[in-house]
Amino acid sequence: MRVLLSTYGTRGDVVPLEALAVRLRALGAEVRMCTPPDEEFAERLAGIGVDMVPVGPPVREVMRGTSLPSAADLDRYRTEMVAAQFDALPAAARGCDALVAAGLAQIAARSVAEAAGIRYVYVSYAAVHLPSPHHAPPPRPGWPEPEASDNRTLWELDAHQVNAQFREPLNRHRRALGLPPVDNVRDHVLTDRPWLAADPVLGAWPRTPGLDVTQTGAWSQADERPLPADLTAFLDAGTPPVYVGFGSLRPSQDIGRKAIEAIRAQGYRALVSRGWADLEPIDDGDDCFAVGEVNHQRLFSRVAAVVHHGGAGTTVTAARAGAPQVVIPLQLSDNPYWAGRVTALGVGAAPDGPSPTAESLDVAFRTALAPGTRARAKELGGKIRTDGAAVAAGLLLDALR
Repeated sequence: MRVLLSTYGTRGDVVPLEALAVRLRALGAEVRMCTPPDEEFAERLAGIGVDMVPVGPPVREVMRGTSLPSAADLDRYRTEMVAAQFDALPAAARGCDALVAAGLAQIAARSVAEAAGIRYVYVSYAAVHLPSPHHAPPPRPGWPEPEASDNRTLWELDAHQVNAQFREPLNRHRRALGLPPVDNVRDHVLTDRPWLAADPVLGAWPRTPGLDVTQTGAWSQADERPLPADLTAFLDAGTPPVYVGFGSLRPSQDIGRKAIEAIRAQGYRALVSRGWADLEPIDDGDDCFAVGEVNHQRLFSRVAAVVHHGGAGTTVTAARAGAPQVVIPLQLSDNPYWAGRVTALGVGAAPDGPSPTAESLDVAFRTALAPGTRARAKELGGKIRTDGAAVAAGLLLDALR
């Protein structure tokens, strides 16, 4: 059997599909994957023996600034991505038995699968991306925030915005494939039977009429890499530090500085992850250390807390390690959702407002570093054990058989 996996986004979008690819290959399936053409993703896929099909521009180019591209640029990127997907996906899907797409940006994927006569599965990494009266839609960069107070109306307005951006180009390409037009683009992409690759303890799906959601658990794979010697030496030289990192996102350097100052104010050392933002210590103090790409699964078990932007992968990795969290959401996608889940579960805190102040960070750090929070984080970590990628691989191949 042969499976095509497809996504477009940062590392947080690609890595879960890598985990699924590894599990599928272990069960005897052939896998190829459509991703942005960034060198990092090409190297990662080559390392697990998966053929890469590049689609769209390098995502680092799109995310190159400390702020998101303008609304006009995002509109152009989105329109160009639809054309790029219809150019690349049909050939990539040739000979495949199924197409698994992650992320709403995969506008063309279901149509390509439909034209090829193969199974299509849509997967979300957070419940908040799926319509439900139990939560509001996530922020969608470049589009105006809908003005409504109830979640049902907000989701209706969200569907209108997706249609305004994508319905005309999608249906134009569908006509070329001999397919009927689509009325509701968002729900067409999601289907009425989507998968949710999120841990049910950390982010359960709220049962919602009209959607038959299969929650598999988060998709990740064990990382056995040792920590670098200089990092290990820093960890061994004192009490556990507080980790600060924002992954593939580029927050302002001001947020990094405020976080380090708040950590020091609580009497802790700081461990700064450079990430795509190239964060660095704010001075040459020996209580602050900077690292590049390292094994977070191993590292987070040795830190006092994890400060991050609220990505699905970082949230579940920190939770599995039993580490308290301070989530500074960058007000896009699922970041605010995961900040809310960490707070609701009592395993961390998030500063109030979109721009954290020294005072709000101080309150968040005091909460996260309190003994009760650490006890709850450790207890929660012991409950997160599902190998979601293995579950999903088994479900998919069973269905194809």
